Amino acid sequence: MTDRYGAVGVHLDLAEQAKRRIGELARSTRTALALGQIGAFGGMVRVPPGLERPVLVLSTDGVGTKVLVAARAGIHDTVGEDLVNHCVNDVLVHGARPLAFLDYIATGKLEPDVAAALVAGVARGCRAHEMTLAGGETAQLPDLYQPGRYDLAGTIVGVVNEPDALHGDRVRPGDVLIGYASNGLHTNGYTLARQIVFERLGLDVADPFPDSDRSVAQVLLDVHRSYAAAVTPVLTQVHALAHITGGGIGGNLGRVMPDGCEAVVNAGAWPWPVVFRVLMRAGGVSLGEMRRVFNLGVGMIAVAARDDVEAICRAAEPAHVATWVIGEVQAGRTGVRFAER
Repeated sequence: MTDRYGAVGVHLDLAEQAKRRIGELARSTRTALALGQIGAFGGMVRVPPGLERPVLVLSTDGVGTKVLVAARAGIHDTVGEDLVNHCVNDVLVHGARPLAFLDYIATGKLEPDVAAALVAGVARGCRAHEMTLAGGETAQLPDLYQPGRYDLAGTIVGVVNEPDALHGDRVRPGDVLIGYASNGLHTNGYTLARQIVFERLGLDVADPFPDSDRSVAQVLLDVHRSYAAAVTPVLTQVHALAHITGGGIGGNLGRVMPDGCEAVVNAGAWPWPVVFRVLMRAGGVSLGEMRRVFNLGVGMIAVAARDDVEAICRAAEPAHVATWVIGEVQAGRTGVRFAER
């Protein structure tokens, strides 16, 4: 009998093959809090003991068009790790520790090797944070995705004791802004970055990236840094955290400024990584747009009392994350302002 579903582009045998491989990867992430069977309709994890008022912190995100660079380079595992680290940072800003993760892969025709590589990256990120990959979905959608194209998204569940949750309400004038170094683009601005690198500069993934000793693929596929190791030891000393993603410093730091507090960022307080200088110059991108689109070398910002700055910066050293004092909070119009030097 004719395989009608396969004839229209959905191959169930490939899906079963991918699921078996993904199941093995998910099994490698199970923690003592994991419950239930791999492959069940829903994933289950226990809430950690010892929390008087546990609050679940949830976030969903993707890696955007960075997946197009991964597909072009034939390197698929790094974007899986990107996805986990991005989501870990998003719950970290509320003081939460990660509990469980769910991934979603959508593609035209499922390629088991590609799916396994994507989930291998996800599983690696989960293991690094002692987090269970509790489930997910792999969808074949040939009418939506061109051959060789896929999308990748994920949902994280974290937990924090309610009295310890960070909301930004502890921020006060006189607090100091501490910037944590990014290691590149992370997962934002890739639509503009790809246009500049592949079209305007005419480069491909194997070509040397300008002003560096690395290839285009190496620079553009640097894994989105997780700040969990650098920040978690000093969460009780932090008044607020901002993960610098789409919208840049202005669009994200402003989200944790309470009424009457203005974050004044010293624009020259940290060095820009090479990738941003190249994109600005080669793309003819204005400084204002660079600040709105990219992280510019700062992937996380902590807001803290001046007396705690030294301890907070020192805590990042074992994680090999550079930090800088990049400004302060002043009384004024709520939001973010850059002070040029």
